[in-house]
Amino acid sequence: MLQVDMSASTRESFGKGAMRRLRVSGNTPAVLYGNDKDVVSLQLETRPFLKTLYQISRKNAVVSLSINDGDTRHVIMREIQTDPVTDSLIHADFLEINLDTSRTFSVGVELTGTAKGVDSGGVLIPHNLVVVVEGRPLDIPDTVTVDVSDLDSDENILFSGISLPENVTLASPGNILCVEVISAKAAAGLAAAADAAEAAAAEADEASVAESADGGAKAPEVAVEGAEGEEGAEGAEEA
Repeated sequence: MLQVDMSASTRESFGKGAMRRLRVSGNTPAVLYGNDKDVVSLQLETRPFLKTLYQISRKNAVVSLSINDGDTRHVIMREIQTDPVTDSLIHADFLEINLDTSRTFSVGVELTGTAKGVDSGGVLIPHNLVVVVEGRPLDIPDTVTVDVSDLDSDENILFSGISLPENVTLASPGNILCVEVISAKAAAGLAAAADAAEAAAAEADEASVAESADGGAKAPEVAVEGAEGEEGAEGAEEA
């Protein structure tokens, strides 16, 4: 697993106004919790913090968090809050962990090689490319590699068939389909079914638009009650 270093300092200011001033000054408020310890309010310099976040984006990472240039805690990023409009950092949550205690992590699956079935005209179809594994944090791999070279048409690889590093076990159900190769005939059938479904959806959309247009062209019906009676009354007066 990826390991990175960060620095933080304890924070004494609280409240919305104080947090706003903190962010304007180039710092990001944060909290640290976990391992049955008291919650610690922190602040980090936003620019180097952002640089590290880009480095570990979409990856599992153990952060060695140095607090006040002294106390170092092993943590993982628990949550990052950003502004929905500006995408600027608002707040960060760190969870302290024990490196000797097993935890579950979601790990991406990387497919390598060219399947035999593809060489003979088949189509490789990835299904689930994220697997949950369990182990001590530093034993967890960045990705899990699955070699599909021996995969022929109408064959597949389940999660139970994925090779994992030593001291790492599968936490996802083993019967989940990871990847398969289907024959050219089956691929053609799927493509035809997809085209038919797309055409049917397009026809339904066109029919809906046409129905809406017809309904909009009709003038609204206005009920005029008593019109004949009024005309009759006028005729009687003239008579």
